[in-house]
Amino acid sequence: MATTIWRRPAIGLWLLALLLTAPAAARNINVAGDFDFYVLSLSWSPSYCEAEGSRADRSQCSAGRPYAFVVHGLWPQYERGFPEFCRALPSRAPETVVRAMLDVMPSPNLVRHEWEKHGVCSGMTPQGYFAKLRAARDRIAIPPAFVGPRDYRMVGTMDVERSFQAANPGLQADAVAVTCDSRRLREVRICMTKDLRFRPCPEIDRRACRNPRLAVPPVR
Repeated sequence: MATTIWRRPAIGLWLLALLLTAPAAARNINVAGDFDFYVLSLSWSPSYCEAEGSRADRSQCSAGRPYAFVVHGLWPQYERGFPEFCRALPSRAPETVVRAMLDVMPSPNLVRHEWEKHGVCSGMTPQGYFAKLRAARDRIAIPPAFVGPRDYRMVGTMDVERSFQAANPGLQADAVAVTCDSRRLREVRICMTKDLRFRPCPEIDRRACRNPRLAVPPVR
């Protein structure tokens, strides 16, 4: 009985000491403004529309919506993992801000979702966050081959990456990653510092597509 009484405080003290000595980063998960870098995610809209079919957002995929690369999001990242759903006010983006982003993010639902999951972790207001997102998008030149292709074609995965490097001086291979589904190009993800300079991101690079060739559906 005496042994049990003394063990419990000892365990409690050990846990308290562990928490107090843990790295600060381990205790600051999902704190708005506390992150290491951004990932700008550019989605190949024709692949999204084709893959999702009837479930696709009609604002983006209905007839007469000829989108090529669109912005999926600007995501705060840790060196490993990422914050999400941080506590921030407002928790929802104002409709004026949502509407102002539809030229680069052609789905109101996507704009709202990106603020509620990722933007709230930026430490900025919705206006500030989406201004940063737009500045990040403006930083990137889209390679000519992906401006508005009208034919279904196959490309090498590394060729997609190299084309973005060629169009964007200073963009190194370890700062850009191509993602895919089973056969289609889905996204190009580019890693940036908080002041929007290119920077390496090993974890993002490791998650890149391993399929050597990808289908690129044409602009609708």
